[in-house]
Amino acid sequence: MEDGNELIVQRLKKLKELRDAGIEPYGGAFVAEHHAVELHEIAKGMTNERLGGDPFACSLAGRIVAMRDFGKAAFAHIQDETGKIQIYFKRDILGDRFSLLKKLDIGDIVGVRGKLFRTKTNELTVEVEEFSLLTKSLRPLPEKWHGLRDIETRYRQRYVDLIVNPEVREVFAKKSMIIRTVRDFLESYGFIEVETPMMQPIPGGATAKPFKTHHNALGVDLFLRVAPELYLKRLLVGGYERVYELNRNFRNEGISTKHNPEFTMLEFYIAYRDYTFLMAFTEELISSVALKVLGTLTVEYEGRSIDFTPPWPRVPLLEALVRRGVPREALADREKLAAWAGGEGIAVERGMTLGKLLDEIFKEMVEPELIQPTFIIDYPVELSPLARRKADNPDLVERFELFICGREIANAFSELNDPLDQKQRFLAQVRAREQGDEEAHIMDEDFIRALEYGMPPAAGEGIGIDRLVMLLTNSPSIRDVILFPQLKPEQRSDVS
Repeated sequence: MEDGNELIVQRLKKLKELRDAGIEPYGGAFVAEHHAVELHEIAKGMTNERLGGDPFACSLAGRIVAMRDFGKAAFAHIQDETGKIQIYFKRDILGDRFSLLKKLDIGDIVGVRGKLFRTKTNELTVEVEEFSLLTKSLRPLPEKWHGLRDIETRYRQRYVDLIVNPEVREVFAKKSMIIRTVRDFLESYGFIEVETPMMQPIPGGATAKPFKTHHNALGVDLFLRVAPELYLKRLLVGGYERVYELNRNFRNEGISTKHNPEFTMLEFYIAYRDYTFLMAFTEELISSVALKVLGTLTVEYEGRSIDFTPPWPRVPLLEALVRRGVPREALADREKLAAWAGGEGIAVERGMTLGKLLDEIFKEMVEPELIQPTFIIDYPVELSPLARRKADNPDLVERFELFICGREIANAFSELNDPLDQKQRFLAQVRAREQGDEEAHIMDEDFIRALEYGMPPAAGEGIGIDRLVMLLTNSPSIRDVILFPQLKPEQRSDVS
């Protein structure tokens, strides 16, 4: 704590004076029977005459966010999780307790009991009959009008951000509602929620670099999961037909407005269906969530109007590339495609395969233009080692990705359940890894063994919950919808 901060020094002095007077500044429980928003609702149905003649008795607790002292009386605003309400302290009512106000500061948490009334300016107010100091705040809050605006400080000190920026609390309240609505939707279709390991001996289910840790008792290295996919598919083998998991994934990748190394993912699997079923299912899921949470299918996001009304376009990946100018004859020729990409200013790394090159061109030229909800379908096998091949074109797989506002929201495919094909694709991933691709899959012999027992035809999907919340709350960065996003370590001169 910065001892040189005069405001903190003053508060520490008040803290000592309180304790010297026998008042504990960090009190115990206080049973608050009401919240601010509830009292505002109650008062809507009460006339000024009712409030004055037979006032409503109430109790609530919250943080002091404003205070004005008039000598024999004082007004303050306290804020709880629902909002703010004014409170009124009067010497004639409180007697000797009134002197305690001199020891209170903005940021302190108090519990009050009293009665509702309206001031001459018609502001609903609690006339305090008794109050308790529950927590003494030692650090002053940011000034009202200059507030907490520095974006990194807001993320790093989210606890202060939540106090002084009520709209931030609203974002996370909506996130909770979105997750609850997703669960309700899936369970209405007979899905059951399951839990799979966060620490895995073999990271699989996505092309991503994992975080590595070590288990001392077992003497083995483990990995934080990049995806729950291979474990959820094992459950399909075991007889479950509709399962989902809504939990954290961890990927050792860069940090940006769209990426955080720890993020919330929904994955669900349904037996005896394919990716065409999932496209319609995804339209219904996301549009239902938007309608439930926002009451509309038209959402404003960063100045654009996004329409979630189904159906959404379904565009083959290769066709999307041709529409952006890629020569059709180059789609199957790595050298021609590399020459064309270089001419367009797209970096072509040495050793980049045809599939990786197609993916890089797509990310550069197509993805940013996909503003309205759009399914990009039918990917090269190389880019989708866990997906089933298309019957009419074995070089492609039955896969789609959903893009909205130029970013991937969902990834899904008809699941590969042929153990022989799956093993060959894993071996190809192993070779890619040996050549330096750190994101390539590792061979998972137990998963192959599970497939050899027989997995029913199935379709599976992953939806990035944080990115969906970004869209539905008009939040420009993924860090705006993660309470404690990953940041560089704070550089501090003090360690107190």
